[in-house]
Amino acid sequence: MKNLWLWWNSEDVEIEKLQAVQEGRDISSVEQEFNLLSKEGIEHTLDLQQKMNNLLDTVQTLPIRDDYTFEEPSDLQAIRDTRPQTKDRISAKKYTDNVTADKIHGAWLGRCAGCLLGKPVEGWRTDQLWPIVKAAGHEMLTDYFWRLGITKDILAELKPDAQMFTEFDHMPRDDDADYTITGMALVKSKGIQFTSNDVAQFWMTQIPLLSTCTAERVAYRNFANQISPPLSAVVRNPYREWIGAQIRADFYGYVALGRPELAAELAWRDASISHVKNGIYGEMWVAAALAAAGVENDICRIIEIGLNEIPFNSRFSEKVRSVLAWHDEGITYQDAVKRIHQQWDEYHSHDWCHVISNAQIVTMALLWSEGDFEQAITKSVWPGFDTDCNGATVGSIMGMVLGADALPDKWTSPLNDTLLTSVSGYNRTTISGTAKIMFDLYKQEFKA
Repeated sequence: MKNLWLWWNSEDVEIEKLQAVQEGRDISSVEQEFNLLSKEGIEHTLDLQQKMNNLLDTVQTLPIRDDYTFEEPSDLQAIRDTRPQTKDRISAKKYTDNVTADKIHGAWLGRCAGCLLGKPVEGWRTDQLWPIVKAAGHEMLTDYFWRLGITKDILAELKPDAQMFTEFDHMPRDDDADYTITGMALVKSKGIQFTSNDVAQFWMTQIPLLSTCTAERVAYRNFANQISPPLSAVVRNPYREWIGAQIRADFYGYVALGRPELAAELAWRDASISHVKNGIYGEMWVAAALAAAGVENDICRIIEIGLNEIPFNSRFSEKVRSVLAWHDEGITYQDAVKRIHQQWDEYHSHDWCHVISNAQIVTMALLWSEGDFEQAITKSVWPGFDTDCNGATVGSIMGMVLGADALPDKWTSPLNDTLLTSVSGYNRTTISGTAKIMFDLYKQEFKA
């Protein structure tokens, strides 16, 4: 049996080359090998697959260039040692149970709504997305895609390979929801004392292999080959700084509400099984920001508190802080979108799915939302890139700030409080019921 989902393809050669260069590796000794393999192509033969495996192994032995100025450790203590020198990590606060429960419910509900908005156009590029929305009479996203008045004729003319947008009456299965439920189920079973090995074991027993993607799929395969964390994130993993860990952050922020340093640590234990360096920082940043969003309302401060948990001199921190600077500069949202597209090539999978490009979009959407939920999620999907992931993360943070009762019925009612996942035991469940479990775990662990 050859499941192509589990085999390297030609694009992976270029992805690994870009990844190695960006993380500062001196690839001069293997550049010819990269070029030859790229020309030869990764067809689905064992010989070529093994050549790719050998190249991946070799890259991990290459030194970091002397001119590389970033400091990007993957070890938790080293990450903490390279954080910004600040005391602004906020102390644990506690609202009334009703307010806190509403905030956690809001975050989870907002995550589902934002994900559902972006899900139908995941993988689309903006030269497809923008003309279709504008042909239906909109200058910007204003609603779920099936309610925008996009006709079959518009699709046939502008994106002939697209299917008509499906109207949903629930949150369909998506990895962005799967991993939030995974974090919840893991803490329910193990408490916040869980280890990285516990995360790996949970995946192996509760999540189907073919429900995983990119770095998660590589890590899963490594687990099966008895390669334990954190090495499971390193071995033959071209996607080691992609967005996959960032989308797994949310529950660790919910359960550590008001304690961003703890949230970041929990996220690190999760992220380090499949990602390194900036791939880890993305999950730590979102978890810490969500923990802050439960007790803070200022979006800029929430973003900064998240950044306080990751290395200051990292590519991730530099690029996210640049978006904060754009906002201070007073440029328009449209100009901010242009700047992101000038930095990243949406037509290349590595840029499209990298954690940093998408973290910049998340930051931009939050800052230019002016505290409005609809503005936030629509502005997270409009720039393209990983639309369902960014919609989910932005929806989660805004939902945490605002609370479930304040979220517009326009965005929440189509969900009908129903969620499908691929996580064993939660294949069909309710959003409110799982939010109640999340709140109960927060209460339990807050006292720990």
